[in-house]
Amino acid sequence: MTGERPLSGALTEVDLDDGRTVIVKAADGPGAARAEAAGLRWLADAGTVGIPAVHGHDQRLLVTDRVVQGPATARAAVRFGRGLAALHATGAPAFGTAPPGGPEDAYIGPAPMRNATGNDWPSWYAEHRVLPYLRGAVDAGTIRAAEAADVERVCERLPELAGPAEPPARLHGDLWNGNVLWGADGHVRLIDPAAHGGHRETDLAMLRLFGCPHLEHVLAGYEETAPLADGSAARVGVHQLFPLLVHAVLFGRGYAEQALATARAAVSA
Repeated sequence: MTGERPLSGALTEVDLDDGRTVIVKAADGPGAARAEAAGLRWLADAGTVGIPAVHGHDQRLLVTDRVVQGPATARAAVRFGRGLAALHATGAPAFGTAPPGGPEDAYIGPAPMRNATGNDWPSWYAEHRVLPYLRGAVDAGTIRAAEAADVERVCERLPELAGPAEPPARLHGDLWNGNVLWGADGHVRLIDPAAHGGHRETDLAMLRLFGCPHLEHVLAGYEETAPLADGSAARVGVHQLFPLLVHAVLFGRGYAEQALATARAAVSA
């Protein structure tokens, strides 16, 4: 090692003796480095979207390639959309499947996320992606018990709100703009996954929720490659409930109010 530069509390850029530069990331919790490494490798195995190579991990640290970043462009966005569609199409054995070598007890950001499997998306999504974080928010007092009924109503109606059945997709799982790196070479790289088998519209809904440069070009590239089922626009809020409730647990009442408004809109549409 010839030098190191802290980038944040968790990230350090390290120069190696052979001239390479890598990123060393401190894990959020027990098993987090293993889960993230497994997720990155699973996404990379699809060969569809750029993923930084994993050089190793232990109980506490993860070492990956550094991404040299550049400007976000419409051309790169279209290419990213096509690649994301191809990534989703590589599939997963079941909803909730963990990446090979990854633990069932994983993370989305610093929040615990359990990768338990299910046979149909509506019941799996309610049981393992919505209700655990709703309970966490209620227990913390972020969502009042009486308000929880608004989210529970969405879960009860998921079989009719979910749209046509689709096979499990290979999801990044935490696809907000901060995890989309625009490379200087014109290709996007994805980092920090909470990878699992899920519904492909969930990744797209998270991109919409937190914003993404040239999002309209990303979605155009996606639709060109793998068109979404009719009515997808009306389902965005259903898929956004999961990340909104995670954020309510982590960051408080503002996201709770957004989750509740989204739930009410989903059942009144």
